[in-house]
Amino acid sequence: MKTYTEKVGTKLNDLLEKTYDAEKGYRKAAENVKHTALKNYFNNKAQMREKFGYELKSEIVSFGQEPEQSGSVTGNFHRAWMDVKSFLSSDNEESMLEEAIRGEKASVEEYDEVLAETSLPPSTQTILSQQKNKIEEDLSEIKTLEDLK
Repeated sequence: MKTYTEKVGTKLNDLLEKTYDAEKGYRKAAENVKHTALKNYFNNKAQMREKFGYELKSEIVSFGQEPEQSGSVTGNFHRAWMDVKSFLSSDNEESMLEEAIRGEKASVEEYDEVLAETSLPPSTQTILSQQKNKIEEDLSEIKTLEDLK
């Protein structure tokens, strides 16, 4: 079995922190839209990211590492920016969708970076691959929601 390095633990904790940020960001987006389908979509995405967080925490703990407990300062600033954008934007739904698409593309890149780590244990590789695939599937779904506005 491949060894679980401190470097892998750090990368997984970074991913966990960004997962917390995404969950909170989707909850914030759901608060900032009126369109029922978009509100439901954002709430479902928040629940999915919460599940991802539990999976990542379990994996980190199973290898004797300490998981992150909250999101990042950057994530807090981003959510504040979403509130300002929502307040100032005449097309709030489009604005929130654009942020979701941008965030999902960034998530895929972050997963790719961690998956490129050669010392990932098979269990970690499987969890990350499944989560990344789900995010990529959802990116396609976001594009169909753009037509609903």
